[in-house]
Amino acid sequence: MSFAVRAATAADAPALAELEREARDALVEARGGPQLLAEQPPVGEWTTLLADPRVRVWLAAIDDVIVGYLQLLLPHPGGAGVVTQVFVLEGARELGFGDEMLAEAIAATREAGGTAIESFALPGDRETKNLYERAGVTARKIIVSKRLV
Repeated sequence: MSFAVRAATAADAPALAELEREARDALVEARGGPQLLAEQPPVGEWTTLLADPRVRVWLAAIDDVIVGYLQLLLPHPGGAGVVTQVFVLEGARELGFGDEMLAEAIAATREAGGTAIESFALPGDRETKNLYERAGVTARKIIVSKRLV
């Protein structure tokens, strides 16, 4: 069995679209998930996204099966890179894929002249919080909200 993290290519677009569907399905029942789904539409056309010079996507694979991905919006020099999506299939978690993809994102942010990396974790999503904390990414702002309608 071979484990790998690599940059995504246009050929990976169908697999990334399927993983994104699974990631979004998992958010439906998560605390804060419905709001996130409303605020962040699906990528839609992954081939177009992968061609965008401001975006980097890495994927995690076991043998030739893609089991996770991380999407990064590169910073302007002096700004922050933003991890907009990170997801690993449940059966492939705890194998270090998230850590390795996040390390790639941090390196790409530095290379682009970024001075910070940012992302988010939903309330109660301890796995994602642990991923970021292992890399030294800590909370600097917590957004609270109450629906009024």
